[in-house]
Amino acid sequence: MYAVRVEKLNKTYFGKNIILNDIDLEMEAGGFTVLLGPSGCGKSTLLRMVAGLEDVTSGKVFIGDKDVTLLDPKDRDIAMVFQSYALFPHMTVAQNIGFGLKLRKVSKNEINVMVKQVADMLQIGHLLDRTPAELSGGQRQRVAIGRALVRQPKVFLFDEPLSNLDAKLRGEMRIELKKLHTALDTTIIYVTHDQIEAMTLATKIVVLNKGHVQQVGTPYEIYNKPANVFVARFVGTPLINILECTLAKEGDVPGIKLHDKFIPLPHYEFNEPFQEGRAALFGIRPEHVSQFKESENSHEIKATVVAFEKTGSETLAEFSCNGSTVRAKLDANVKINNGDEFTLYLALDNVSLFDFTTEQRI
Repeated sequence: MYAVRVEKLNKTYFGKNIILNDIDLEMEAGGFTVLLGPSGCGKSTLLRMVAGLEDVTSGKVFIGDKDVTLLDPKDRDIAMVFQSYALFPHMTVAQNIGFGLKLRKVSKNEINVMVKQVADMLQIGHLLDRTPAELSGGQRQRVAIGRALVRQPKVFLFDEPLSNLDAKLRGEMRIELKKLHTALDTTIIYVTHDQIEAMTLATKIVVLNKGHVQQVGTPYEIYNKPANVFVARFVGTPLINILECTLAKEGDVPGIKLHDKFIPLPHYEFNEPFQEGRAALFGIRPEHVSQFKESENSHEIKATVVAFEKTGSETLAEFSCNGSTVRAKLDANVKINNGDEFTLYLALDNVSLFDFTTEQRI
């Protein structure tokens, strides 16, 4: 297995349009690294630079210990799966999967054996004689993945491979990709703007925005300990609640003043020395706002219903509380109408604090 590393990687167009700015990253060997971020953040450009499909303005790309910055894509021993599948319409499934091996002058018998092995692994062995036009979107994506797998490269690169599938198929393919990574025990780098894909597939997530790395961490760390307000807001649905507050103390107990009420946070892990009176932002996810008191470490607030939607499994509601908007996930069968007043409980075991000015975690 091979790790992928980039050092001081920069990409600019016309000398001024900065796409990537001084990126330092190591994508671990055997890991499933997901590059996550909004459209235009530079994630696909970074992937294409690893693949050799985009020139590097400055910096270096390593696969294993080898500097591949100036190597052609064919010499990097990587395989890439694109959003558009990029299958040859006039070829059968078997011919599409085996095309790269044919170019490498592998014998016909070996190609047949390897293609059958990969097709059976992806459960498309019964489709080998069909053309892409005769396949569903999910089947075409499996063929594209099979074409990458059959080459047995050092690193697999996926560029938003599920974005053209419907929601049901995306869910099925996420499970298949997870199984595939476990079975192959190989290095995968995967680009998406879909946070559900990132959270379910990744061993490590790299969150990008405007060409800068915002945070690198496990799905748990990204979700529960976001490095800044951007990460907190980008990951998680419904949107995290971000409320203005100030740091405060009662005796030796640290906490915050929220709507003129003291909320103790004795178990919060501060990244820097506590500074009483500091303007801050209090982040709490909607699933930790409930009409029930889940634990002793909860804070009660009164709030008025502004809007709500029932999804079947839960009720998503938006409240007004002292001029602030608070979102909550409530029970599916809760009786609720606009204008109703609710008593809500903030579960304080999973909260985040950010500096008011820099929006960095404190």
